[in-house]
Amino acid sequence: MKTRDIEPFFATLKAANPMPVTELEYTSVFELLTAVLLSAQATDVSVNKATRRLFPIANTPQKILNLGVDRLEDYIKTIGLYHSKTKNLLATCEILLEQHGGQVPRTREALEKLPGVGRKTANVVLNSAFGEAVMAVDTHIFRVGNRTGLAPGKNPLEVELKLLKRIPPEYLVDAHHWLILLGRYVCMARKPLCWQCAVAPFCDFKPKTEPPSLLPQAKS
Repeated sequence: MKTRDIEPFFATLKAANPMPVTELEYTSVFELLTAVLLSAQATDVSVNKATRRLFPIANTPQKILNLGVDRLEDYIKTIGLYHSKTKNLLATCEILLEQHGGQVPRTREALEKLPGVGRKTANVVLNSAFGEAVMAVDTHIFRVGNRTGLAPGKNPLEVELKLLKRIPPEYLVDAHHWLILLGRYVCMARKPLCWQCAVAPFCDFKPKTEPPSLLPQAKS
């Protein structure tokens, strides 16, 4: 993607969705951290279904610990890898209580020391909860960064650093949400909907096949 195309690319995304937010449901920073931790290799839809049952019962570190392994697993067993996620969430809650007064820390270094929290999860919390201009690169953003030519890279960190360098500052805080929604609903892995994409004029990707006709076919 040419440098001159980056500003109109994001201006178009902003015009379509001026105030983007994560699709994970939460009402506190701890709920967000929990939801993101549970979302690894799972859909936001499946996480939201589980947390709609969990959070009314336990939405603080102490309340999660009070559930114990078996009861917590019962709430999140519909989510993939729920055994390991239960272990990580309980361990994270212990650290939050012992080292952070039950609060979610506001630095990437401290967040990444929590079990089950990697760079992407830390960046989601820093961005969505604390409004920091960071970039959480998941599979959708990795694909969009490479496919569009906005930030080609061989790994998530390389894509992240290029995005931070190339995205205009005025768009950076919301860029994560715009790019993930673009990848989730339009720039999909197998069949990108290029003919429906508002930012296609700025994209390096050229579809190999023509789009299906959007007009009704006459009967013979």
